[in-house]
Amino acid sequence: RLCLAKSPNKHNRLFVKAAPMGDDLPDAIDNGDISPRQDPKERGRYLIDKHDWDATEARKIWCFGPEGTGPNLLVDCTKAVQYLNEIKDSVVAGFQWATKEGVLCEENMRGVRFNIHDVTLHADAIHRGGGQIIPTARRVMYAAALTAGPTIMEPVYLVEIQCSEPAIGGIYGVLTRRRGVVFENAQIGATPQFIVKAYLPVNESFGFTADLRSHTGGQAFPQCVFDHWQILPGNPMEPSSKPAGVVAATRKRKGLKDDIPPLDNFMDKM
Repeated sequence: RLCLAKSPNKHNRLFVKAAPMGDDLPDAIDNGDISPRQDPKERGRYLIDKHDWDATEARKIWCFGPEGTGPNLLVDCTKAVQYLNEIKDSVVAGFQWATKEGVLCEENMRGVRFNIHDVTLHADAIHRGGGQIIPTARRVMYAAALTAGPTIMEPVYLVEIQCSEPAIGGIYGVLTRRRGVVFENAQIGATPQFIVKAYLPVNESFGFTADLRSHTGGQAFPQCVFDHWQILPGNPMEPSSKPAGVVAATRKRKGLKDDIPPLDNFMDKM
């Protein structure tokens, strides 16, 4: 939904919408298929062909974030706004800040696309400096993120387990209990050894090795390496859900207020 934030002096307004990018685009950014230093036309072509973006929007990506290289995009969807180039740096700074410390628990955002739809600025340059625009940009992006149904992402390990045939049943049992997903099970050449490949959420991987050994009589040898991010199922806004527990624990660890801040903190009325 379209969110509005006014600057502290009430002379400038930013209208922003947030939307998820889809699954493939953040990975493409991480792999370097799309990068901030790329030629805008080339990047636009890639986004139009592979990800069905609108042609004008694909050429008007202002920046990537956090750190200028991360998997979030700030897109300029405005039409004919005066003085827009003068505040570009300030909005980009607010965007970097907002994506570095997301709204749920001040962790990095991932796979979010912020569209700037309209900007109203004061005619006098003094009234639209960085001190007015940066906090406003951050607030409007937090508001947009909250209205777009944010979720928590968790890292996932790729686990390779070498084992003998009798141990396979025990491995499946341990993985199923820990939300793991087996996607490959192959024999190694003509040997009696098998290799099982699975995805295991990092959150569930603590004590995994000891658990695996006790269930297979020490016949399984796991090796974990980070593979990708996935969405933690559930809604962080419902207090009983699993993501809400993760958010609450993270906020407590960082010394923030217990609850996710309400939308009214960030969004202004017309």
